Amino acid sequence: MKGAQETIDDYLTELAGRGYAAGTRRLREGYLTEYLHHALATAGTRRLREGYLTEYLHHALATDGTPLDLSAEQLMEPDRAHAWYNDAQAGLTRQRNTLHGPQADAAQATQRSRAITYNLFAAWLGLPHRLELPPVTTGEHLDPEDARTVIHNLSVRRPNGANAATTIRTAALAALVAATGRTVSDLAQLDTADLQLDRPQPRLLLEDGPQPLDEQTVQIVRRWLRQRAGITEPLKGSDPGYLWIPTKQGRPRAGRETPPPGARRAAVRTLHHAHRRLVYSLLGRPLRPGALRPA
Repeated sequence: MKGAQETIDDYLTELAGRGYAAGTRRLREGYLTEYLHHALATAGTRRLREGYLTEYLHHALATDGTPLDLSAEQLMEPDRAHAWYNDAQAGLTRQRNTLHGPQADAAQATQRSRAITYNLFAAWLGLPHRLELPPVTTGEHLDPEDARTVIHNLSVRRPNGANAATTIRTAALAALVAATGRTVSDLAQLDTADLQLDRPQPRLLLEDGPQPLDEQTVQIVRRWLRQRAGITEPLKGSDPGYLWIPTKQGRPRAGRETPPPGARRAAVRTLHHAHRRLVYSLLGRPLRPGALRPA
């Protein structure tokens, strides 16, 4: 009988063979690993003590000398699943602090991802138990038509005081998030060479294969490329080819001159900040980039 860890590895290997996106595989791996560690550390019944999951597991391994494991069937028992899910809901499996403190309840979208991961793995194993999915709350996800409307408004409406290049960069990034289902962090490392727009079917080259792009997305991305060309023109042939770049010169720090915008990538936090600020100006409410991704 295979152990739970080996079975999880087999599942992730099959997802890769079936062409699942790298981000999706990382998500599934993260939650299944968290679930397994929780089951091992709590023996499936005891409540997880705050902040000590990893320490408990490492101590058990070190003192016994025998690798801890469960069979896949033991891991998927309903009592273990609900213990993990409830502890995660209470923030007890969290490895990092949050804006609302380390014991803040998990976000509903995160709990949905946990439940979906468990249910898909159970279905793959042919086991009957399923975790109930929490409802989708307002603002967590837009249907495709609403997402297209938000992206269109970003591309044609510039709030008062907003930089034109920043606005169209934000619209282009939002369009790629909606078209590919990837996060801002996934797309932040793209280069211009990853875009193939002059094909019968335009596409974006990602680490796990090409992603076709729709006409609206292509038009908005082309507008950003034109803005980008104006920003990088002073580089005079030394453009390193980063797709997302700062739209203006930064301030010198510690007496050092800041490199020109096109010579460095835009930071992920910069891309997120621009999205939040511009969307709030247009909609009057915050909307995270992930809300644009397909369900």
